[in-house]
Amino acid sequence: MDAHRVKELIELLQQEWLKEPQLNLVDFLQKLAEEAKFKGELSELNDDVLFYHLKMRNSSEDELIPGIAKDYEEDFKTAILRARGMLDE
Repeated sequence: MDAHRVKELIELLQQEWLKEPQLNLVDFLQKLAEEAKFKGELSELNDDVLFYHLKMRNSSEDELIPGIAKDYEEDFKTAILRARGMLDE
């Protein structure tokens, strides 16, 4: 993981962890994994799960994930036409 991603992950983690300072780091990571519906061992939790969960943790359930929202089309027909290059971006 490059330095930029490490810095971003630490910033996201710090913002949320400060809200629950009674938890130690491992307990907090376990809580995040459970919230994200991660089923594996904590040692198998990858940074992408943490990134997206921390970014989306305080958002509404119907809010789109950053990165997907830019490509989202509400109308299926428009999405197909745009994908085939028949509509301008």
